[in-house]
Amino acid sequence: MVAEEQGGSTSLANQAYDVVERMIVTLELAPGTVFSEIELSGRIGIGRTPLREALQRLASGRLVVAIPRRGVRVTEINASEYLVLLETRRVLDRLIATRACRRGTEKQKELLRECAQEIRTAALSGDIDSFMRLDRACDEVLEGAAANPFAIHSATPLHAHCRRFWSVYHRNGDLCLSAELHGAMMEAVANGTEEEASRASDTLIDYLERFTKEALELV
Repeated sequence: MVAEEQGGSTSLANQAYDVVERMIVTLELAPGTVFSEIELSGRIGIGRTPLREALQRLASGRLVVAIPRRGVRVTEINASEYLVLLETRRVLDRLIATRACRRGTEKQKELLRECAQEIRTAALSGDIDSFMRLDRACDEVLEGAAANPFAIHSATPLHAHCRRFWSVYHRNGDLCLSAELHGAMMEAVANGTEEEASRASDTLIDYLERFTKEALELV
């Protein structure tokens, strides 16, 4: 399984980031939720120092915001900002896809092929939890193949915002179509040219933009 190939983060700060990001993406920490570091530290079983580092990283990605004397609030979804986010993600995803096509090893490309099949299977069974887990795991394979830490640092929070948006509005989307477009992009990276990878990446973002406008009733 692709998800099993991805090792867990070794530092407590990275572990805290992964846990809290997942809680935000799956709406366990819903938009607008306010919490304290002490409360969340006890809840996830990770100390306040690594948690604080994770929250600073989440804040830099605009997933949370500090509230003086109250704690931390999970950010709301803002329609106009989210569309600008997708505009930015288009450029970064295209860069990551083309560089993964150029630099990826055969092992990484085989993992992308496996991921393409697994995410389609999850969608066909209507398993949204597995779809979301695989989406993140496949992003990690793609990012590893791209070997561009600057693009990855910028893209990671954007992908988290998109997974959260899907959690909120998934009933407005087409899970199988989304999985097919994700799979086609990963297969283009694994099997094709940089031009094909770029085109497949743009096609996926085209769908996400349409889905967003329909979900937010902007069309």
